[in-house]
Amino acid sequence: MTALVESATATPHGRPRMQPPRRGGAARRWGGLALAVVALVVLAVLSVALGARMVPLGTVLDAFTDFDGSTDHVVIRQMRVPRTVLGIVVGAALGLAGALTQALTRNPLGDPGILGLNAGAAACVVTGITLLGIATPSGYVWLAIAGAFLAALLVYGVGAGRRATDPIRLALAGTAIAAIFTAYTTVMVLRFPDAFDDYRFWAVGSLVNRGEDVIGTLAPFFVVGIGLGLLLGRPLNALALGDETGQALGSHPGRTRLLTGVTVTVLCGAATAAAGPIGFVGLAVPHFARAVVGVDQRWVLAYSVLLGPVMVLAADIVGRLLGPAEIQAGIVTAFLGAPVLIMVARRRRVSRW
Repeated sequence: MTALVESATATPHGRPRMQPPRRGGAARRWGGLALAVVALVVLAVLSVALGARMVPLGTVLDAFTDFDGSTDHVVIRQMRVPRTVLGIVVGAALGLAGALTQALTRNPLGDPGILGLNAGAAACVVTGITLLGIATPSGYVWLAIAGAFLAALLVYGVGAGRRATDPIRLALAGTAIAAIFTAYTTVMVLRFPDAFDDYRFWAVGSLVNRGEDVIGTLAPFFVVGIGLGLLLGRPLNALALGDETGQALGSHPGRTRLLTGVTVTVLCGAATAAAGPIGFVGLAVPHFARAVVGVDQRWVLAYSVLLGPVMVLAADIVGRLLGPAEIQAGIVTAFLGAPVLIMVARRRRVSRW
């Protein structure tokens, strides 16, 4: 079954098409995974060392081994380290959520936003800001997660068929629900302009001023979501063969879709609560992964967990170094991810993914 699934891709009618396995595929996959780990480690070190206030690498090391309470040491341990850790977990969650969404919807242009999760989270957060007076990142946590779950329930309720969940119906339902939530958010921001300043810094997607309390609160969601997501690789491979073939091979398509949807909701809700709606990470990262490992979801998901933090940390570092004022990570990822969207949209075989 594994060899069959690994070489399967979808035909225009959604049925699998067999392709011969690539020579040297295992070495290429493991080598790429090692490079991704190295890139993540390098970017994590740079994230701690670089910024508006340049700190020598020796001072960075002293902040962990010989903390003396100096300004540089305080900046490193209390600001940059939490920011880097948050970038890693948020990037992993977004990359994995994007890969799961594309596998679930069979849509190469899919990311968590296609299911309306970001819009639902934003709607609940702006409600908390305008009506409840909540103005701290830790206060956004439960609101964003609740909004993501609400959007997921609405999308599933609207898009689910009587017998099976149609990926196209889910995508269309997600687009419609996202439009409704976005319109609601706009109305609330316009009616309560005093709350706009609090909302706009969260809405652009940023790792700034998110302390250890936010990371600690969301850690269980990230751990459970990432762990469960990585276990879904084999069931998603079977799902790619079609419901009838998957069932014949012992798979449970309905359960796989349900678990995938719940996992995407948890990951997207937690990431959005922590850093705001950072876009394009879930869209771009799975395409980079598939370019190296092919269509085997086990490898695609593993790569996405590593490449997501690489993209988020790179965007955050670039945003710090450009101009006199920092540019938020969510803005930089849009510049990085937009070319990927254009490239994928112009491919001749998008419909055959």
